[in-house]
Parts: sequence; C-alpha cells; structure tokens
Amino acid sequence: MPPKIISVHSFRGGTGKSNTTASLSALLAKKGYRVGVVDTDIQSPGIHVLFNLDESEMVHSLNDYLWGKCEISETAHDVSGHLNADIKGQIFLIPSSIQAGEIVRVLREGYDVSLLNDGFRDVLKTMNLDYLIVDTHPGLNEETLLSIAVSDVLILIMRPDQQDYQGTAVTVDIARKLDVPNLFLVINKMPKSFDLESVQEQAESNYHCRVAAILPHADEMMELASSDIFALRFPDHEITQELEALANLIES
Repeated sequence: MPPKIISVHSFRGGTGKSNTTASLSALLAKKGYRVGVVDTDIQSPGIHVLFNLDESEMVHSLNDYLWGKCEISETAHDVSGHLNADIKGQIFLIPSSIQAGEIVRVLREGYDVSLLNDGFRDVLKTMNLDYLIVDTHPGLNEETLLSIAVSDVLILIMRPDQQDYQGTAVTVDIARKLDVPNLFLVINKMPKSFDLESVQEQAESNYHCRVAAILPHADEMMELASSDIFALRFPDHEITQELEALANLIES
C-alpha cells in the first residue's frame, strides 16, 4: 500500500480538529502503522499537548525546517512511548513552535509555503511512514490550500451549526476544484437531541460527499480537557467506535 497524506481540516476553529487528528493517528498506530502527525497550525499550535510532548523535548520544530535550520526528519519526535497504551506501530509528531518569538516571526515574515509540500514528501520517504496526518490551520489560506491540494484524503470536520454549514460548503467546493481523491465529512459535537439520520442525509445531500462519522457531544471529552488522547482513554466510547470506522475507511 502506498503511503497516504491525510489532511484534517475545518473552516472554523473549535470544531475538535486536533482531538480528532490525535485519536485517528493513535487508532492507525494501534493497527501497526507508522504514522506521522504534522501541526501546520503555526499561528496557534497545540496538538503536542495531546501527545504529552513537553516544550523542553522539542529539539526542533516545523518552524526550524521552514527557516532552513534543519531537515524535516529532524523535527519528527517519536511520541509512541508517551501514550501509556499498547501501540504496535509508531507515531512521530512534527510540532510547531510554541515560543512567542517564533510565532511573532511567522506572523511578521511568513515563510515559503512550497517548502511544506517538499517536506511532506520527504518525511514520508525518510521516516518510512504509512500515513502522514496534517493538522491544518482553520479557514482558508495559502498553507491550508496547499495541504488540501497534496492530500490523498481530506477529512472536513464541522459542527451542526449554521456558520459551519456555510464555511464547509466553500471548503468542499475548493477541494473538488483541487481534485482531492477522497473527501469525507465528520460531524462533531452532535447534540443528543438531534436526529442523526436526518442530519447525515441533509449533509450528504447538500455537499454530495460521504459523512464518514458523526461524533456526539460528550461530557467525557470536555472533562478530559486535552490532557490525553480520547480514543485511548475511552476505547469503548461511541466516539471511539465512530473514529475506528473512519480509520478502517482510510485503510481500505
């Protein structure tokens, strides 16, 4: 099976994108795959928290690669041992810097976005990865458009919210123009009072793409507060079951 680039994206922040990315990567690694995770939300990084990667452990970050300080493989941190779980494969996290000065530099100077494409391909090869999962910056800008364009699979996360409906429609349209091979919707934070079948039918009718998972609102997710990876902490939860189905779909 050739390696795959999977982008996890949302039009707006607060949709649960990073939590979904972390759980999906853990479920794929449990199957025995070598999984890379890239935090391209350089302006507001955070997924490293879910993998229990402390700032002091970040020898290099994605920022260092983008500014020519190191090779992209040098930014990959093996976080498999941080997860306190039976992981048959491995997870390599490429974090973005959480240092204020580094974030300010990105905002002021920007960077050569084309380096991301080169880096994605290079790290897939040099680290012998099966999957590279890209945790994108919300919304639409140059870096997210590139991530979408090079993806083998695009997972769009949305909430059952009117602002999300409109923004997701724009993103789906752009993904189709960029010829993304596989496009899946994940509806997150679904209130228990909603009719799931009706919401799924409406979304698939409006966007003409598959709803691959519907994740209910869960107090357990709120209580976890990004201190751990949900799918590992709650392996029998309905959310985890939905994400396992998504992982199987990606694997097929």
